[in-house]
Amino acid sequence: MATPDVFGLGTPERFYSKTINSPRLNPSTKETQESLKRSFDKYLASDHASSSFGKLFHPAKHLAFETPKKVYTMEEIGYSATSGVSPIAVSEPFRLFSEEAVNIMRSEVLNDEVQEKYSYTSDIAPKQLRGYAPKHGKFVFEAWKHPETLAIISKIAGVDVVPVMDYEIGHVNLSLPRKGNDYDSKTMISEEDDTPIVGWHRDSYPFVCVLMMSDTTGMVGGETALRTGTGEIKKVRGPSMGCAVVLQGRYIDHQALRAYGGQERITMVTSFRPKSPSVRDDTVLNTVRPISNLSDLYGQTIEYQLENAESRIRQMLRNVRESMKAGATDVQSIKRFLDFEIKTMSHINDEIVDEEFVQKGHLGDVCPDAIVKRKRTE
Repeated sequence: MATPDVFGLGTPERFYSKTINSPRLNPSTKETQESLKRSFDKYLASDHASSSFGKLFHPAKHLAFETPKKVYTMEEIGYSATSGVSPIAVSEPFRLFSEEAVNIMRSEVLNDEVQEKYSYTSDIAPKQLRGYAPKHGKFVFEAWKHPETLAIISKIAGVDVVPVMDYEIGHVNLSLPRKGNDYDSKTMISEEDDTPIVGWHRDSYPFVCVLMMSDTTGMVGGETALRTGTGEIKKVRGPSMGCAVVLQGRYIDHQALRAYGGQERITMVTSFRPKSPSVRDDTVLNTVRPISNLSDLYGQTIEYQLENAESRIRQMLRNVRESMKAGATDVQSIKRFLDFEIKTMSHINDEIVDEEFVQKGHLGDVCPDAIVKRKRTE
């Protein structure tokens, strides 16, 4: 699948808008696959590796993909087609995993040790699980990194993608029913009913795939609300168990609405980035720093950023050597390349904030609408 080049797209973010004419770097499929293989090899060599690794997830049995009925473009919801890294905004719910696969995932994330050691809360979400895979989520890890799963997500996203990093595989949002809140599905949903499980926000990473892990029979609510480019609110129908939604959440304000009718709402969110190192990366960490193990988050962020930089530098080195042989060194191309790399590294440096300045669970500065809403409904 062809991927849009970083230098051929516009952007809403900081310095990238000034690098549109930077040198074109051809992505290497071989290098990308080797990077993915290194990730799997690292897992296999670790203490928590299993002899069954690579054999837990079987696409023929655990994938149940059905093409989404509708995929909305950025332009269809009021944004420029070049606002993000793809012209695709969001999909309608589509079946992704089988019931057996979801049940295995549930058994991993609802494990007592995962609930105790990997649980986070914030002022925009009551309970989230992060960073448990692959150590306590072997099946979850394999499911989201399998090439057939990635091919499906990439096809819908309109750009080849891979999980941002291992730490962002299988993030879970949990909402359990409140006593006495058994609503008739035929009644209108009041403003109070729209209290979000996760308030208005933009994601830290380009794309997310949100998987429903709960039985939605009789569920009222549970939709994903999007704020369009014109300020209107659009609700995307909540997926049923085993179904998912792909969203370019870095560039669209959205929230997960609470489910009622005596139902739990457990969703799994895996974040994705463009596979090609030459496609721009608008990653920020402000929405995940307060709910993360910073050692893991920072380490893995820098790891993939340096791998991407290494790939770009190697390509530029080849270009420079070829131009030198031809006796026509392109100085402007070199300066644009260096400018891009400097700004890219400066950007990620700004995202690596000393732990003493990170307030655990506090997201009010980046999601003020969510804080106001939660205070009003508590």
